[in-house]
Amino acid sequence: MADIVNLKRTRKQRVRARKEAEAAANRRQFGRPKAERLETERERERAERAQDGARLDRSDDADPPGA
Repeated sequence: MADIVNLKRTRKQRVRARKEAEAAANRRQFGRPKAERLETERERERAERAQDGARLDRSDDADPPGA
């Protein structure tokens, strides 16, 4: 004999699972607060400027030898 299943409960569980999957996708897509995104961007720009400032400028590499 088959087990008795409450269709209303099963339907609700299915809806809950679908909503949870959608929420997880949204957390991946929009998970970080704006302040955190801006802070990370500023840190990246600061590191890039520091690296560019420490770069050695070798103008003799700009023209290949014999050109």
